[in-house]
Amino acid sequence: MGENVRRSGHDAPVRIALVHNPGSGRGSDAAELAEALRAAGAADVTTVAIDRLDDGPPPDDADRVVVAGGDGSIAPTAVWAANAGLPFAVIPSGTANDFARALELPTDRESAARLAADPDAAIRPLELGRADGRPFVNAANAGLATHAARRAKPLKQKLGPLAYAVGALRAGASEHPIDVTVRADGAERFRGSAWQVIVAATGAFGGGSQIGPANPDDGILDVTVITAGPRPGLVRRAFGLRRGTLHEQDGVVRVTGHELEIVLPPGEEWNVDGELCDDVTGGDGVAPFTVEHHAIRAVVPS
Repeated sequence: MGENVRRSGHDAPVRIALVHNPGSGRGSDAAELAEALRAAGAADVTTVAIDRLDDGPPPDDADRVVVAGGDGSIAPTAVWAANAGLPFAVIPSGTANDFARALELPTDRESAARLAADPDAAIRPLELGRADGRPFVNAANAGLATHAARRAKPLKQKLGPLAYAVGALRAGASEHPIDVTVRADGAERFRGSAWQVIVAATGAFGGGSQIGPANPDDGILDVTVITAGPRPGLVRRAFGLRRGTLHEQDGVVRVTGHELEIVLPPGEEWNVDGELCDDVTGGDGVAPFTVEHHAIRAVVPS
């Protein structure tokens, strides 16, 4: 375990508040998920639909929150758990499951349920990014990534994670660079034309892509700007994203900071943890980003 990872310290079966997202796809039935957690040793399971998190905190006797859903379900659940002083575990049931991949969590339901219900599991504190207040755990992207996500959305049910690759190919063949300005901690660090800008916490996104240097333990956001260039060069960029070596390529700018402002042309969307959002950038095109160090605590393998 890393120096910031600690065992949970439980000496009895854990009591769980299960947050489920019925729209996340496979394995999202609340009754089946609760039964899997009980079979894995949980003492009690209370279910909450993800759209009801604003109705109140977890039950007073809950020891742990478990979220079953895709990447877009994790950040709001992690905040809900943190506000109650609880760690959270993940049963991945989305298309990409980037958070689980980044933290090397089990992705099949039975193994994930065993980890979620394990009283001896380790607890890892993580940073929480915010895009104009909206929480995220993996990454927020603009430029090609949003167009790729829009093209991938209708293909997810049929192609699964491969939909992201198909969406990226289609976007790369037809979209154009955008004007981007990046300010970090009050200083302008980049201004120019770019294919894509990525603000990363874990740095995982797009069903297999990874921003290599991003560290969710350091309380610093990592910004990667893929500067404009010939369209055929996007193949090399895509290869770097899949290998986690994009930051090593020429024409890629890396910026880090605690408080960021990303300025885009009006009307540009952001993809935040796999969710397309048009409410991150204001009318002036400025998207503010902040980070909270060790704001959330994730259940991870010992």
